[in-house]
Amino acid sequence: MEVYLEVGRRRAFAVALEWPGWCRAGRDEGGALAALIEYGARYRTAVEGVASVDVPAGGAELRVVERLAGGAATDFGAPEAIPAADRRALAPAELEQLLAIHAACWSTLLDVARRASGRPLTSGPRGGGRSLPAILEHAAGAETAYLSQLGGRDAGAAGGALALRDSFAASARARAAGELPDRGPRGGQRWPARYAIRRSAWHLLDHAWEIEDRAGLGAPDG
Repeated sequence: MEVYLEVGRRRAFAVALEWPGWCRAGRDEGGALAALIEYGARYRTAVEGVASVDVPAGGAELRVVERLAGGAATDFGAPEAIPAADRRALAPAELEQLLAIHAACWSTLLDVARRASGRPLTSGPRGGGRSLPAILEHAAGAETAYLSQLGGRDAGAAGGALALRDSFAASARARAAGELPDRGPRGGQRWPARYAIRRSAWHLLDHAWEIEDRAGLGAPDG
């Protein structure tokens, strides 16, 4: 399986190139790659029904195709570097497959939140950690920010998470088709559609798995 690495000073991310959302962090490259494999079964469950995923049995089945320098966001805990592969043009069929995976990641977050409703979420050693409503609000806020990185606007916030998901998909289609320019009105570089889908899917699953763990719901068997 092809992966790329994003390496900062204190943290590294390993990312499955073909699979949006399958992205895990570690203190170094080895730790990130091990975490990526460890979460394979959970990722496979998240996208079940829209994609068939073969989870590597070990590091020997991973092939690192690119190493990217991470920055402050990397060390804070969020991937931020755009791999060369994500700047390639997207064929319509591939785009729709990626958006189906993205929608599955949204569905996973909402399903986990439903199952966790009414359960206490464990806190960190210093008592930190968002509440369940705060996690969902944060996820929606991030999705709105990702929409702006595509050059789109959230036309469906009042409709909740599914309307937000659909707004993101419409913007990704427009961006991939060249209907939204590479630069914003203030000159900022916008994200390629492939990377925006990858980044959003990671964020949705990262919080789905956080809720799962903090609510004691358990991870799927490998």
